[in-house]
Amino acid sequence: MLHIEGPIGTSEELRAFVVTRIESGAWVPGERLPSVRRLADQLGLAPNTVAKAYRELEAGGWVHTAGRRGTMIAERFDGNAEARGLELALDYLKAMRGLGFDTDDAVLFLHRAGG
Repeated sequence: MLHIEGPIGTSEELRAFVVTRIESGAWVPGERLPSVRRLADQLGLAPNTVAKAYRELEAGGWVHTAGRRGTMIAERFDGNAEARGLELALDYLKAMRGLGFDTDDAVLFLHRAGG
C-alpha cells in the first residue's frame, strides 16, 4: 500500500516519490499501487494528475499496468538497455501472435501507435 507523508502536488512529484521508494527497496516488484481514483482521493489530487504520473512511471519501466489487476511495481532490469529492449520486443511479438497477428502486423501496430 502506498504511504506518502507530506504534500505531493504534481505528477512529477508523485513520480519522483514512487521512484525513490522503489530505488530504496521500500517497495518491491509485484507490489500493487492504489487505483488512480483512490490515490487521487487520498492525496487530494485530480485523477488526471495521478494518471499522468502512472503513465510516466510505466513509460520509464518502474511500474506496469495489468488491466483489472491494477498497477504494480515492475521488475527492474539491471542489464543494458538493448537486452531489455529485445526482451520487451519478444514479449510484444508473443502477445500479438497470441491474438492471431504475424510479425508484419505487429510492426504496423507499432507504427500506428508511434504516430
